[in-house]
Amino acid sequence: MPLSLKPGLTLYFCRHGETEANILRRFQGQSRDTALTETGREQARMVASVLKRKTPGHETLAYVSSPLGRACATTKIILETLGLPRERYATDARLMEMNLGHWEGLTHAEARARDPRAYDARAADKWTIRIPGGESYADVAERVQSWFGSLTVDTFAVSHGGFLRILRGLFAGLTWQQMSDLDEPQGVLFRVSGSAVERLGAQENE
Repeated sequence: MPLSLKPGLTLYFCRHGETEANILRRFQGQSRDTALTETGREQARMVASVLKRKTPGHETLAYVSSPLGRACATTKIILETLGLPRERYATDARLMEMNLGHWEGLTHAEARARDPRAYDARAADKWTIRIPGGESYADVAERVQSWFGSLTVDTFAVSHGGFLRILRGLFAGLTWQQMSDLDEPQGVLFRVSGSAVERLGAQENE
């Protein structure tokens, strides 16, 4: 059964801005963090501008971030752009990116070359088979549901591509294969009410 927000609550979320590892297409989970690029900083400002335009009461939201540096940096830029104190946010470890274990810092090709059997086994069942030394989709889904169930006020959250892909998939009742096929956009704001996830555009008519 799809996830659903408690009646009357609204959730806003986005992925952190582009990082140096994103440009190099290298795995960036929990133990490896790289800085935001200038594009990444501009993406954070873009999210803030959309949030401000679409949410008149944005100053009353609870702001929360993954504790990883790239997410915190994005959150601070968003708050500053909104005219709010840069430190006006909490962190929650449940919002961290999927633990990528032994694949940290590698490309897909390098991870498969290191252990083709493990790579292919995980590709065939991302829900239950963990990345060597890391997590599975099911592990992340457990964190997602724990965090989601703790929400009591309208909230804005900054997290990571893998985490948010699973979150969106759980709202929509998708299979893990469908979750895996979802995009991981940066500079995009999402809004949730009930089980409906809406992508808010940067243009006035979106």
